[in-house]
Amino acid sequence: MAVFGHVFPFYADPKPTFPMDTALAVIITIFLTALVTFIIILPGIRGKTRLFWLLRVVTSLFIGAVILAVTFSSEWSVGQVSTNTTYKAFSPEWISADIGLQVGLGGVNITLTGTPVQQLNETINYNEKFTWRLGENYAEEYAKALERGLPDPVLYLAEKFTPRSPCGLYHRYRLAGHYASAMLWVAFLCWLLTNVMLSMPVLVYGGHMLLATGIFQLLALLFFSTVTSLTPPCPMHLGTAVLHTHHGPAFWITLTTGLLCVLLGLVMAVAHRMQPHRLKVFFNQSAEEDHMLEWSPEEGGLLSPRYRSMAESPEPQDIPLSEASSEACCKEEHPEETNCAL
Repeated sequence: MAVFGHVFPFYADPKPTFPMDTALAVIITIFLTALVTFIIILPGIRGKTRLFWLLRVVTSLFIGAVILAVTFSSEWSVGQVSTNTTYKAFSPEWISADIGLQVGLGGVNITLTGTPVQQLNETINYNEKFTWRLGENYAEEYAKALERGLPDPVLYLAEKFTPRSPCGLYHRYRLAGHYASAMLWVAFLCWLLTNVMLSMPVLVYGGHMLLATGIFQLLALLFFSTVTSLTPPCPMHLGTAVLHTHHGPAFWITLTTGLLCVLLGLVMAVAHRMQPHRLKVFFNQSAEEDHMLEWSPEEGGLLSPRYRSMAESPEPQDIPLSEASSEACCKEEHPEETNCAL
């Protein structure tokens, strides 16, 4: 039973929680700073290219920010339930709370918020994270949570993801997160190459890299969905309710961004075949920048120079030489002859 006015003296108070994930906050801050910087220099661009330039910058920053944000997000698979459940071990006290579960590529996040927050003479607002990334030991983090005396709902959900749990959620989600994270990092590298190539007169290859960016994002979704659906779902009973999980915002945002990259990559490929000059105008590249490269859509692109055949080559012309120069050439070729004439 609770003592000292329903206060549990042997348990630590809940940690103060940041309103959002710190890694996500850093990523958003960096990309918003870059966007503001580009907007500040926007008035220095003249004509209609200002609108094209702003559209390109916003789209590119959005794609890059999404790839990094979902990589560190904990909302690939989410679930939430409102229930009445026990609060702490060795106590018959029950609470009414909202319990949330967010599973990411590198760990699981569990929230417990009382309804109302003030119950049993204390604030019930927990946000605990357990990771399984490389270099992290999930079992040790769970053991530390037991020592801290976290609430029963938090420990119950965390125990479902331990390596020794019969549910097998640890191995399933850890494998899915490993391959999905690898695909997203490859997609991020493709996004960097896309920006480099689109700033050079090789737009078609920039479109190809943008297409690859979308494909690798879709591959990440495929790995996550396939691996997480190999085993049947594990029931999670919390008091009088059952917690069910489903795909979260990070999954659907990745799907949307991946399809957007594939669509834009295909549009660039078609525009390169059908309207190459308009594509250059959109990317603010004039024809003078690559006048040395004569290309045609049938020959593969901007880096395929068109060599002239023998029939198209100009006929060799005889260039008349002066009398002095011809006499000098003759003496060099026939030094034994005394008279050299044309």
